[in-house]
Amino acid sequence: MILKWFGPIALLAALVIGDQIRINRPAHKYRLTVEVETPLGRRSASGVMAVHPDRSYTRRGQTRTLGEAVFVELGQGKNLVALLAHVDGKLVLDDVNYVALRAYNAATGKRVPFSEMSRLTGIVPVKGALIPVLATFGDPANSGTARVVPPDDAEAVLGKGYRLQGVSVEVVPNGYWPLDFGGVLGEPVTRGIQAKLPWLTGGDNTAATALRAAGLPGVDGTDAREAFTRK
Repeated sequence: MILKWFGPIALLAALVIGDQIRINRPAHKYRLTVEVETPLGRRSASGVMAVHPDRSYTRRGQTRTLGEAVFVELGQGKNLVALLAHVDGKLVLDDVNYVALRAYNAATGKRVPFSEMSRLTGIVPVKGALIPVLATFGDPANSGTARVVPPDDAEAVLGKGYRLQGVSVEVVPNGYWPLDFGGVLGEPVTRGIQAKLPWLTGGDNTAATALRAAGLPGVDGTDAREAFTRK
């Protein structure tokens, strides 16, 4: 009796697992890299983001990005953080979903279909309004010490000799969800921002405090924590 039902059960399990992979596998992943010139030399950091469209059967969701803000250690107690946010009159959390897509479009001069992003190669610059909000923390352990850093005038906030060298994106291998642990299995989403900004364990209120301290508009009514980390 058990053998009789083994085949159909195995087939059903394979279909369910395959469907979950289809739903949960990202459309594409990209590495966001931030480079800064400092009096001590060039410093950089990067983070891998995973962009997930809504593939559920209800189609009631929206495209979302998993990942974390990119924290650059600049030395001499200074830092620069590329948030998962933009400003367009107010704080915008959804544009991070399309940073890589729009950067490749701008670099190639062609319209790259969203569905083909995972096939692209090469590093392209992120310029102008595509650059995420840049911030710095006088004390990374204190959310109230945040300040916005203008991309074209980092010296005004960070001091003499500090300049944004550039921001770039690169599409990286999707891997095989949920086994994307690195190497041939694909680039895993970068984690670890809470070790850099320990107040994030305090929840949305501390994240909102940071965004308000930086003077960012339209913080109320948003999930402020998503400017720093998304899971």
